Amino acid sequence: MTAELSRINVEPREPLASEVSRRLIDYLMSGEVAPGERIPSERQLTEMLGVNRPTVREAIKSLGFLGLLEIRQSSGTYFRGPDSDVLYRLFELGLVLGERGSKDLLRARAELEVLVAGLAAEAIDDEGVGLLRARLETMRTCADEDFPDADMAFHASVADLCGNVVLRDMLKGMRAMIQRGWIERTVPTRSRQVAYDDHVPILEAIERGDVEAAREAMAHHMEGATQRLLAALERGEKAG
Repeated sequence: MTAELSRINVEPREPLASEVSRRLIDYLMSGEVAPGERIPSERQLTEMLGVNRPTVREAIKSLGFLGLLEIRQSSGTYFRGPDSDVLYRLFELGLVLGERGSKDLLRARAELEVLVAGLAAEAIDDEGVGLLRARLETMRTCADEDFPDADMAFHASVADLCGNVVLRDMLKGMRAMIQRGWIERTVPTRSRQVAYDDHVPILEAIERGDVEAAREAMAHHMEGATQRLLAALERGEKAG
């Protein structure tokens, strides 16, 4: 009896221009190139990376289209700088973080959300309670397509109330990348009710000034939210 051989499945290789784009992004984001500075020429990049010139030219054009590079005729190519809109576009295309970095981003965001919830409970006042109650009411009554923004607004308000502008701004950037990269204004109905219900004990704990309860309630919420986003990342789909 002849032994059977299983079919060989060869994973498709990423286009070389995409690999060059990633390498250039790493180089530009390393801090070695200042915004407005000219980058090496196509010929120099070809020699440095060991690839052909058309591939380098394609990668440069792609990054120019995204807004990361400025191509000036007869002058060269210049680094525009990593403004937020450019980073969002790169993130959406999977060119910045990669799978491992995306997972780390989600987990880091979850940890910071727990931290700021506790700080908000320490610093809360009547005005802050009123703001959070208004945010929660918007989550309850808004249209489905507006729920992701309402959800993010609640978290942003918690961070605003925590009293630490560095943590607030770090979370603002993380949330924006996550929202643009995965959520894209769509939350399944079943997830919406779960998300709303999770936010009620967060508000109540912060209102009481109960630091540990606020952290625990936020940790519970972020555990579920992070798992849903990780599952979406695994499927390569958008999720809320």
